[in-house]
Amino acid sequence: MKEAMDCARAAEESGEVPVGAVVVDEKGVIIGRGFNKVIGDADPTAHAEIMAIRQAAKVKKNYRLENCTLYVTLEPCPMCAGAIMNSRFSRLVYGASDEKAGVVDNVCKLFSYPTLNHHTKTTSGICSQDCLKLLRDFFEKKRKKESSN
Repeated sequence: MKEAMDCARAAEESGEVPVGAVVVDEKGVIIGRGFNKVIGDADPTAHAEIMAIRQAAKVKKNYRLENCTLYVTLEPCPMCAGAIMNSRFSRLVYGASDEKAGVVDNVCKLFSYPTLNHHTKTTSGICSQDCLKLLRDFFEKKRKKESSN
């Protein structure tokens, strides 16, 4: 999760919402890193998870990332959850909960639907306070900057 948090810091340095993700293979090697690039790339799909998944798939030369774990600093949104499932991740680990858009444990529990053809194991709350602090500090700075203008 520390590596994902480093990616989140890189997003913040780029002016993006600080969310970071890493993909780790079955040997414990990081094969994908990503951070939010939606603003810089003018791409609504450029979430941290998607960027890390794209990189990992190229490394593996396969769209299926079976036996891999995705670590992300924020609970995934519906788009990212779909990509995680379609990539066939064995495990998802996330830090901070997202009560407004997270679909692992909040808005809905998408990964627990029994009719889905692939089931990713999920673990939540890893380094949650540190992940949440990155987000809170970012938005606090942004609000202060906007109010001073």
